[in-house]
Amino acid sequence: MPWTANKLGAVVVGIDYRLAPQYQFPVPLEDVISVVRFFLQDNILAKYGVDPSRICISGDSSGGTLAAKVTQLVQNDPEFKNKIKAQALIYPGLQGVDVLMPSHRQNEHGPILSRDMAIKMGCLYLTKDKALPQAVRENQHMPHGSRHLFKLVNWSTLLPEKYRRNHIYTEPIIGKLNSSYPVFLDSRLSPLLATDSQLEKLPLTYIITCEHDILRDDGLIYVSRLRNAAVNVSHDHIEDGIHGALFFMTTPFYLRVGIRISDKYINWLEENL
Repeated sequence: MPWTANKLGAVVVGIDYRLAPQYQFPVPLEDVISVVRFFLQDNILAKYGVDPSRICISGDSSGGTLAAKVTQLVQNDPEFKNKIKAQALIYPGLQGVDVLMPSHRQNEHGPILSRDMAIKMGCLYLTKDKALPQAVRENQHMPHGSRHLFKLVNWSTLLPEKYRRNHIYTEPIIGKLNSSYPVFLDSRLSPLLATDSQLEKLPLTYIITCEHDILRDDGLIYVSRLRNAAVNVSHDHIEDGIHGALFFMTTPFYLRVGIRISDKYINWLEENL
């Protein structure tokens, strides 16, 4: 946040939302949306010297998940729908429906974020039930009544061909868990489950995806769906990028790809806000 504020000369608000596993879904999202709605009040924007015509919601990784959903909620709220000029999402996680996308298979062992670690953390966001992670690993976690949602995240139709490679699409398996988790049908958990009519209302969007990242395909599919909904989207794909690269761009690492991602992000904001 400090480097964003310093480079842009902007007011940057970071939200210290409550974290899982102590506070599980939807508490973190509710914390974020309540702060955003509070901050978007005209008198609060004026108090902090914020230009109300230049507001962007942004986040990376799980923060990108929250930023994407909050932007959807705000844009579909009559009280706030014209307040957001842009959203900027850096390697966001956007769905929990299908965890056997090509990027999950190609980047199963990391770097930084392995498939197993992502599944463990994602499940702790929802429950401490130890049966859920195993079901998710096998893509057998979706409840009855969810098949109509699969088209919204179907990588075989929504992913650019070069990223499909030789992978064969199979639907997630329905109804295998003894305990049903209807939360997997909730677009507040998976922003990619928003309908096309909800996506049409979204503002100018910037998305960064990284090749060596299990979340790569979430971002690529969102780019496709937003463009299909006639949303103005800018997209940078980092061929040598890894998940979490921004955390390693300062001392003692100075990871060049992290610095490059940061520069692309800042340059886009400078040009578009």
